Amino acid sequence: MTPLIPTAADTRVVRAAFAGFPSGVVALSARLTDGPSVLIASSFTVGVSLDPPLVSFAVRDGSRTWPALRTAGRIGVSVLGADQGALCRRLASPDHTTRFADEPVDVTAEGAVFFPGAPVWLDCSVYEEVPAGDHRVVLLEVHRLWHDSAAEPLVFHGSAFRRLAS
Repeated sequence: MTPLIPTAADTRVVRAAFAGFPSGVVALSARLTDGPSVLIASSFTVGVSLDPPLVSFAVRDGSRTWPALRTAGRIGVSVLGADQGALCRRLASPDHTTRFADEPVDVTAEGAVFFPGAPVWLDCSVYEEVPAGDHRVVLLEVHRLWHDSAAEPLVFHGSAFRRLAS
């Protein structure tokens, strides 16, 4: 195998290499003054810190969703389940009018929004943002959590949704 050494201008090679690493998929969502807002991320990391409990994700500079979502007091992180691929595609759609179309959600008093069927829910607030190239790494502090250890997560690998093998 001949290694490919990408240049800064060849993001296709970098993206293809990064797609070889499987990751979970999360929906970060909150109720804002003009309705619910959601951001889908596959760059999510758990266990950044245990004290305080911190998780992280990366968001692209220029995101139109993150500037509004970051103003929420609380953000719900739903680790999407193996059967939620269609929901994920709809939530990631650029058509904001159909993202939440008749989708049942649970909303906390603080405004964190969660999607039923997700194996893990994390009730978070923004802890810190760190510039990182053409993205920002966002650290979220976890205030409350819930998990269903029997539910399978949605996995993103090779630019496609996958399931874990038993």
